[in-house]
Order: sequence, then structure tokens, then C-alpha cells
Amino acid sequence: MRQKIVLLLAVTAVLAGCDMGPKSAAGFRLPDGDATVGQAVFVELDCTSCHTVRDLSLPPASATGPVSVELGGQVTHVKNYGDLVTSIINPSHKLSPKYPVDEIAVDGQSKMTIYNDVMTVQQVVDLVAFLQPRYKVVIPAYGYRGYAY
Repeated sequence: MRQKIVLLLAVTAVLAGCDMGPKSAAGFRLPDGDATVGQAVFVELDCTSCHTVRDLSLPPASATGPVSVELGGQVTHVKNYGDLVTSIINPSHKLSPKYPVDEIAVDGQSKMTIYNDVMTVQQVVDLVAFLQPRYKVVIPAYGYRGYAY
């Protein structure tokens, strides 16, 4: 009986630590999108002016943007649905550490155009469906060096 009470208290403590506050993303999920339509949206919105997609040839942009940021390729953590949606609708939330800050931001704000008044929710959904499978998770190679005796 005592073990059950201890287990119940432990589970309660763990659950109490979960943030389910008003800004929690728990339960947030948009419907599945169409990757083919997402690629068309990527080109139509001229995303190619500032972005390339690893291992994919896309039509050239109408103009060249201030920076070229590659999307897709090998990453050491999963680019989940929420990461990609956030990157599209709030690009200043998290700036890529792969690029010098002065190339991708001004005063801490991303140089990426904010498309929130231009894109539909369906376009965002389709764009995420296009981009997400382009990322491949790899385990980083840590160079372990043994000690010389």
C-alpha cells in the first residue's frame, strides 16, 4: 500500500511539472498538408529569393534577397511540425545559429519577410508538408580521444 502511495505522489509531482498554461502548445495540430502544393507555394511566394532547399532544384526567384539560407539537409535534432510553423509565421522567434547574426537579422529581428497577412493557413500547412521531409536527422560524430598512458 505504501509503495502505491509513493508511486502516486511521484506521478503527481511529474505531472505538476508539465506546463499546461495558457501559452502551452499542447494539443495544437494543424491538418496534414500537400507537399506538392507546398512546393508550388514556396516558389509562388518567392521564397527562393532567400532560400535554397538541399538537393532540390527550384525555379529561380524574381529577385535575389539579402541572404541565402539553405533549408533541409542533415540536422542533429528533429525539425518538428511546431518548429517549422513557428519559423514561417514568427521568423524572429529563433534565429539559425548556422549563420552570422548580422547576415540574417537587424536589431534581433529576422530579415525574413513576414507573410502572415499574405499566406493562408492552408498555404502554411502545405509549406510545412513540403519542408519537413527535407530534413534528415543524423547522430553527431563526437571525436572521442582516449588518454595516452
